[in-house]
Amino acid sequence: MVARILIADDDVVQRRLVEAMVQRCGYESIVVSCGDEAVAALTDTPPDAILLDLVMPGLDGMGVLEKLRELGLNIPVIVQTAHGGIDNVVSAMRAGAHDFVVKPVGFERLQVSLRNALDSSALKGELRRLRHRREGRLTFSDIIARSEPMDNMLRAANKAAASNIPVLIEGESGVGKELVARAIHGTSERSTKQFVAVNCGAIPDNLVESILFGHEKGAFTGATERHAGKFVEASGGTLFLDEVSELPLTAQVKLLRALQQGEVEAVGGRKPTKVDVRIISATNRNLLEHVKAGMFREDLFYRLHVLPLTVPPLRVRRDDIPHLIRHFLARFCAEEKRSISGISAAAMAMLTQADWPGNVRQLENAVYRAVVMSDTDELGVDDFPLTFGALPANAAPSAALSMKSDEQVHNIVPGADVPIAPPPVPVGMLPMLSEHGEVRPLQELENEIIRFAISHYRGLMSEVARRLKIGRSTLYRKLDDAMPQDSGTTEADSRG
Repeated sequence: MVARILIADDDVVQRRLVEAMVQRCGYESIVVSCGDEAVAALTDTPPDAILLDLVMPGLDGMGVLEKLRELGLNIPVIVQTAHGGIDNVVSAMRAGAHDFVVKPVGFERLQVSLRNALDSSALKGELRRLRHRREGRLTFSDIIARSEPMDNMLRAANKAAASNIPVLIEGESGVGKELVARAIHGTSERSTKQFVAVNCGAIPDNLVESILFGHEKGAFTGATERHAGKFVEASGGTLFLDEVSELPLTAQVKLLRALQQGEVEAVGGRKPTKVDVRIISATNRNLLEHVKAGMFREDLFYRLHVLPLTVPPLRVRRDDIPHLIRHFLARFCAEEKRSISGISAAAMAMLTQADWPGNVRQLENAVYRAVVMSDTDELGVDDFPLTFGALPANAAPSAALSMKSDEQVHNIVPGADVPIAPPPVPVGMLPMLSEHGEVRPLQELENEIIRFAISHYRGLMSEVARRLKIGRSTLYRKLDDAMPQDSGTTEADSRG
């Protein structure tokens, strides 16, 4: 979905001229003839920018700017006036306008003004979002969502924020489940208290109880001092249990008791401690299937699954992709001190049609790489060479991995979740014989399978272990013993 520009002007001829130029710039236009209609259009679906005539019958341009302030809308406004007097310009800029143009405006002047306004709005939004996240004040207005599936989910999440109801956020990896959890906390009455996030999948099994519920000094070897635990740390606020499906059954029993009794008992402790915690959990698994398989307690499932929210994957919310790209582009250009003006229509179309199996996280990484590696002032198709691996099956080149090349399997971008797709090759088979015609050693075959699995599941070690049907500790041991050169891949798991 392209940016939407609201054009408010009482002059029919001028309206049509500006509308034609806006559409020529590649934006969608919404046309109104007076200030009252402009305000009415804001209450429906807010546009991305406004081209506003200052002199209109009824509610004029200055009145619309005042209404924007009252509604708390941070939409960039470019004012149009047939009078280029400094007084009009100063008054409009003081009232919150981003830029001004004098009628009749030329195409190039309008194009630059709109692009700058949209880029500035995206950068301000990113800075505000990062500041709110750091301060624990993230709200639903900080989430970039224009698509209907996201809008429906956020409406339900907004209702959940008004109470202390336990929420289970479901969705694929990288869709932004923690962002939704932080927005629920930031919109709730607990927003002034702590938001404590725990990645249950990244905690060793023998330390889960200690980290969640705390331990006393000397409770076990290495416990040199007392630790309060995440429940006590989050008391009065919100505890976010990410990847809750990864909790071992022994810890699930104690978690259930903590939720039922509102108290926790530290490892080695003599008496329980009362806690007041709002629980929000998240999983990228089908938790009900885990219950049926005996890997997750049914009673705990119903304690957490009071209000389920499903964050849709990026491939079913394609309307959000252009807006996400614009925000990521503004942020990374500021961070990397790059003066990239935008992204070409062809590149935007390609990225919008991609399936993005890694969802928003993968899109963010793709934009980051493009900003760093690009040699031009506008991102094009060539700046996204890895994206064909994310395209729909009927549109993408063959990305089948040949297990004959270790270099291809290990070709992973540092710090990213998505491996560099190899050049199109025929689907390979795992060769059973060596080049000399001898049966290959079992350990060598096993090493290749593990390397392939790590690449295929983008370095997510929990998923690799699950698909290979071995424990994570066994997987790490095999990596250390047989493939020490691959130890760095576990970093992706800790980030995921």
